[in-house]
Amino acid sequence: MPYTLTPDTGIDPNADNLNYLKDHVDTGDRWVLNFGPQHPATHTTLRLVLELDGERIARCTPHIGYLHSGFEKLGEHLDYNQYVTIVSRMNYLSPVSNDICWHGAVEKLFGIELTPRCKVLRTIMAELGRIQDHLLCVGAAALDLNAFTGFLYAFNPREKIYDIMDYISGQRFHPDWTRVGGIMKEIPDEEKFKRMVKNFLHADLEQAVADLENLVNRNRIFMDRTQGIGILTHDEAIAFSASGPIARASGVRRDLRKDEPYLCYADNWDGEGAEAVKFSVPICHDGDVYARFLVRLEEIKQSIKIIDQLIDNIPQGPADVYVDEKMTKPPKEEVYGSIEGLIQHFELIMTNRGWDAPVAEAYGAHETANGELGYYVVADGSPRAWRVKTRPPSFINFSLTAKMIEGHLLSDIVAVIGSLNIVAAELDR
Repeated sequence: MPYTLTPDTGIDPNADNLNYLKDHVDTGDRWVLNFGPQHPATHTTLRLVLELDGERIARCTPHIGYLHSGFEKLGEHLDYNQYVTIVSRMNYLSPVSNDICWHGAVEKLFGIELTPRCKVLRTIMAELGRIQDHLLCVGAAALDLNAFTGFLYAFNPREKIYDIMDYISGQRFHPDWTRVGGIMKEIPDEEKFKRMVKNFLHADLEQAVADLENLVNRNRIFMDRTQGIGILTHDEAIAFSASGPIARASGVRRDLRKDEPYLCYADNWDGEGAEAVKFSVPICHDGDVYARFLVRLEEIKQSIKIIDQLIDNIPQGPADVYVDEKMTKPPKEEVYGSIEGLIQHFELIMTNRGWDAPVAEAYGAHETANGELGYYVVADGSPRAWRVKTRPPSFINFSLTAKMIEGHLLSDIVAVIGSLNIVAAELDR
C-alpha cells in the first residue's frame, strides 16, 4: 500500500503534529491515514493526514516540507540575471512563465521599459507556458481518474513546446530565457520560429484539445467523479486569496492580464498606440472540479487566439534594451569589434560591475497558469537583491485542500488534488 492505515489512538506514529486529535477522536470509530507522499496522486512531494469516518473524510491536514530548496535565500547570493536559473525551477511545469515574471519585477524595480519586439516575444512565450502548464494539469487530472488516453492526448503535444523552448534557448526543460531588459539571445531564425509555433497550435494542439473534450466531457464516469466535488464558492475563493483558474471557476472575475495589464496585454504596448491583444477570460460559477477542468481547457483556446494575433506581427529591431547603466550585455558584434563593448561584457560577466541598482523595493506580478505569481524584490544598491520573496499560487491553492475535501469520500481526493495542480517547489521554496 502506498499509504499507512492504523487504528486511531489519538496520535499517528507517522505524523509529527497530530497530538490534537487525542481530544477529538473517538477511539475505534475514526482512523488516521497518511495520504502521500508516496501515493502516485501526490507525486511524492505532498502529504495529507486524513481523519476518516469510514470512507468519509472528517478532517484533513495538508503538510509541506518534502522539497526544501532555499529558492528565496538564493536570491540574496545571485545577481538579477543569474537568479533566473532558480525561479524557473519553482514551477517546473511552465518555467518560462517564471522567467518572464521574475525579470518583469526586476525591470519594474530598475524602471526599464522593454522594446516592442521583446514585449511580443515574451507575450508569445508566456502563453505557450500557460498552454504547457494547462495541458499537463488536465492530462494528469484525467489520468488520476483512470482516463489514460486523455493523458496521452494532453501530454504528447507538450513535446512540441519543448522543441520550441529548445530552439530559442538551447534548453528544453528549463530555458532560463529572459535577461534584465531583454532575452538571452535573439531567435535564430524568425521564420522557422513562426512555423514551429503555428504548426504546434493548429496541427497538433487544436486537435488534441478537441480529442480530449470528446473523450471526457460526456464521459459519465469522469463527470460523476468531478461534478459537485471539491466545491469552492465565490466568497470562499476571495477569502482564501485564490487566483487563476481556481478562482475563475468559482465566479471570481479577476485576471491580471486584464486588471493590471502588462506586455502586449496593455494598450500602447509599442509606444505608438498599439491596441492590447483581444481575448476572453473564461468564468464558471459551479466552483467544482469539473468547472476548473473546463476553465483550463477554455484558457488554452484563448491562448491560441492571443498567439495568433502576435505571431505574424513580431516587430523588428532589438529585443534587448541598452540603457546608460549598461546592465545588459552588448551585441556580439560590439564585443568583438569595439573596446567599449568588450569592457562592458567583461564587467558584467567577470566582475558583476555595471549594476546601478536603486535602493528601493518593487512587487511585480503576472497571471500565470495557476494564478497570480509575484516577486517582491528589495534592493540595496548592490548587484544582488537584499531580499527576494515569492507570492507562489500553488502555496495559496494547497491551503484550500482541507476546505475542499472534508466531507467527501476518500476516492475524491485524487480528483480535487488534480484540479488544484499543486507544484511542490512553490510550497517550500
